[in-house]
Amino acid sequence: MKLKQLLTICAMGAVLLTQAGCAGAAAPLELGGYTDDSGAITVLHGGDSADPYFAMQALLLAHENGMDISAPAEKFANWLVPRQKPDGTFDRFCRGADKKWVSCKTADADDSLLAIWMKLLETMPAKLASNPVWTKSHQASKAALENLYQPSRGIYMVSPVVLHGLFMDNLEVWSLKVHLKQPQQRAASDKLARAIHDTFWDPVNKRFLVSTQLEQRSQKPAFYPDHVAQIFPLLFDFPLVPGNARQHYRDWMAAHRAEWLIQGEADYPWGLLAVLAMRQNDKATAACWLRQSTPLRHSSRWAVSDEASYQILVSRGVTPAAKDANCK
Repeated sequence: MKLKQLLTICAMGAVLLTQAGCAGAAAPLELGGYTDDSGAITVLHGGDSADPYFAMQALLLAHENGMDISAPAEKFANWLVPRQKPDGTFDRFCRGADKKWVSCKTADADDSLLAIWMKLLETMPAKLASNPVWTKSHQASKAALENLYQPSRGIYMVSPVVLHGLFMDNLEVWSLKVHLKQPQQRAASDKLARAIHDTFWDPVNKRFLVSTQLEQRSQKPAFYPDHVAQIFPLLFDFPLVPGNARQHYRDWMAAHRAEWLIQGEADYPWGLLAVLAMRQNDKATAACWLRQSTPLRHSSRWAVSDEASYQILVSRGVTPAAKDANCK
């Protein structure tokens, strides 16, 4: 059933669905055009590039915002797990003229990719527990991630050959660990949170650094990665942000909202920030994003994570802002 059809049925109170059933039913994430029969998920609609990071970012974003990802997530996991390399890491993939997927690039960052792969598998606990192949992959990923731990700083490095740490990557690793329940595990996640803050917080300029690389301190801040990095912690409810989360969000939007809302003119529109706006009860900003960015849907400037963001907003009843609404 298409997402639009499901929402229409719930809105109209169809005879075959009770009101309680509609209220409790999770809208399914529909990835037609982004996935194929093998289970691969492409970065772009109808594209020939499959980057596991963007696929899993889209799936997890939808899952964490109440959508049903079971169908595409299981197929994707079954597609990716045999493509895991012997060292536990993953590549990016390209589809050739024969329509077969082959490794064509190394991952941008192993630390974040390993973390969100384990996190995705953990959204399907029964299948993970009963599938020896998935279990082995989860264990290999955990070992590979721990090999990237840098004891001197208490954070994770990008990869075995890229020996610096990235702020946003480490937040994604923390987002995996923070959900662990045992006291010893929670203590480890708290320790990582403190190490992330102590490593990346710049008390002089009162902003998070994006990298442990010294040269990045002298570079002029850009929307990505610098400005995005400042609001990225709120996507994971990271507690160690300046002041409180709501004020931190408002301050960021006051400074960067207009710049963000026109990103789609030359780059991707950063839909996950619209989901954050919705979660912060800033529906006006989420509606502005829909107005500005929906014309890009399925284009070369619309990633699968933007598609997931769009469907999340629609499933929550957010509609595009009126033409006369102030979206600056």
